[in-house]
Amino acid sequence: MEDVIILGTGCAGLTAAIYTGRAQLNPLVLEGAQPGGQLTTTSEVENFPGFPEGIDGYMMMDNLRKQAARFGARYEHAKVDKIEIVDGVKKLYAGDKVFEAKAVIVATGARPRLLGIPGEQEMYGGKGVTTCATCDGAFYRDMEVVVVGGGDSAAEEALFLTRFCSKVTLIHRRDELRASQIMADRATSHEKIEMAWNSAPTEILADEKGFTRAICVQDTLTGETREIPCKGVFIAIGHIPNTDFVDGLLERDSDGYVVPMAGSQVKTQYEGFYAAGDCVDHVYRQAITAAGMGCQAAIEAERWLAEQA
Repeated sequence: MEDVIILGTGCAGLTAAIYTGRAQLNPLVLEGAQPGGQLTTTSEVENFPGFPEGIDGYMMMDNLRKQAARFGARYEHAKVDKIEIVDGVKKLYAGDKVFEAKAVIVATGARPRLLGIPGEQEMYGGKGVTTCATCDGAFYRDMEVVVVGGGDSAAEEALFLTRFCSKVTLIHRRDELRASQIMADRATSHEKIEMAWNSAPTEILADEKGFTRAICVQDTLTGETREIPCKGVFIAIGHIPNTDFVDGLLERDSDGYVVPMAGSQVKTQYEGFYAAGDCVDHVYRQAITAAGMGCQAAIEAERWLAEQA
């Protein structure tokens, strides 16, 4: 029986591990298919406090991992398939393994919804394809970029990028945005944003060094294809939270994000059961906010366990 098991090794999970480790709770951290989370695919993180020169995303997560280990966090590779609560005990099933814990912190994050076209994976994370304008926009100062999507997120990303980029082309497969009217109006009327209506991306093209040089789109009405020159492709078609394994146990919204209890960012309807980071937060989705939620979940778990003693 573990005092606390943490699912996930992104910013939320590892911050929770640091806090519960320092509280002498000897946390067991289960890492899934992508140890370190989404940040491991980011070449440079410039907006996390404390790193004036920026830091490589993989290195940052490795540092967090070592910091948690220093305070007694233990790591095991396991992908949890389902969780049951029996007489207050949380039973975690991972293949043929069963883990038991008094407290659980779910910090399994989310994965960006991608286009699934040639060139995307090859240039993702450092070579011109990204899913976060807030994270990477400043790297494309005075360059031409494209944003793919049609909702509020795509409109917000496009508007944000106008601060840095010389031109932003917003690519959408229909002839009007799905975004709210105010966001759609702002995006379509901005002098730096050009609309590519009825356009479906088919391939991302690389230059001789393997960096993005253009995106190929097909007209959804005529079938004609054309290239749009760009240095960056920002994909804004949503995220998929990694929460399938708590289906039927925790409350989730229509997109699959865990819905916390009213008055808390991290508490669920079960005592000693918490959720933190991008599997809960579909608004900010930043490393710093995930870390903050991991801290909250750890402190809540520590206090709850102390009450049970």
